[in-house]
Amino acid sequence: MSARKFLYPFSILYGTVMRVRNQLYDREILPVHSFDLPVIAVGNLSMGGTGKSPMVEYLTQLLKVNYRVATLSRGYRRKTSGYILLTGTETASEVGDEPLQFKYKFPEVTVAVDENRSHGIEELLNVKPKPEVVLLDDAFQHRRVKAGFYILLTSYSKLYRNDLVLPAGDLREPASGAKRARVIVVTKCPANLSVEEQMEIVKKLKPTAGQEVFFTTIAYSEKVMGRNGSFALKDLQKSPFTLVTGIANPQPMVEHLEALGLKFEHKKFKDHHNFTEAELRELQHEEFILTTEKDYMRLKNEISREKIFYLPIQSRFLQRKEEFDELVLEYVKKK
Repeated sequence: MSARKFLYPFSILYGTVMRVRNQLYDREILPVHSFDLPVIAVGNLSMGGTGKSPMVEYLTQLLKVNYRVATLSRGYRRKTSGYILLTGTETASEVGDEPLQFKYKFPEVTVAVDENRSHGIEELLNVKPKPEVVLLDDAFQHRRVKAGFYILLTSYSKLYRNDLVLPAGDLREPASGAKRARVIVVTKCPANLSVEEQMEIVKKLKPTAGQEVFFTTIAYSEKVMGRNGSFALKDLQKSPFTLVTGIANPQPMVEHLEALGLKFEHKKFKDHHNFTEAELRELQHEEFILTTEKDYMRLKNEISREKIFYLPIQSRFLQRKEEFDELVLEYVKKK
């Protein structure tokens, strides 16, 4: 039995506090702010590693064709505070790695950070031209803003129904919080996940009436990217390299690279790791570094451009992609 199971009494206490908190927000005893424009919140019940960034990017790609889209994040582990509207010239330490990644990938999209999401949306409404849709990144527990459409993510390898509340488990709130979601997306699934196993997972999740459950997998690019251009991932078969990760769960990426027969040393850091000067000096001595998109945002200005590249990923629906798209687009149109 995991040593964390001995913390279960504290999980009962924490879970009770979170249930009461949710009830106070549900009844609007605690202040809740709504907005006139469409607000879509992407989040999870667990501590990281469910693929929020690829989902926000998927939604951005879907909506920016016909709408002015803005993304709003808190800017996790940044060294600043308050509202910042990104220009793309910031560093990850100033605005956080994920918002910088969004701006890097979609320079035409409005990207901002603010730990106070309500204030952040109010500031975004002053941007010219004004956004028509706001995507809230990692905002499932940010109850002071009432989003019109909640997307809850849960990892295939660690469904929230199989987990416990902190500190014995990794849930930020009890599984009953899932009822706020319009859509539940099981992420990081095997690409060949059968329909039968999908149905078993749906039974475990116990969606409420009206909730839809979808399944996605990680689609890795066939090319690695960097400031010095791009080249085929398979070209790395020619010589060993160093894989650097600072994400919650790098195992899918490791398994993907191993399946391609690539040889590498894996230097693993904690999620959203802020690299020290000593670590950067050590990495600078590596011959070639492959990293994630998120880590690249923190390392691209620290490591010589000819030796650091990243492997792009995106969310890919196993089935019913059009149904998911239509649910999102229908909400935005109505709002």
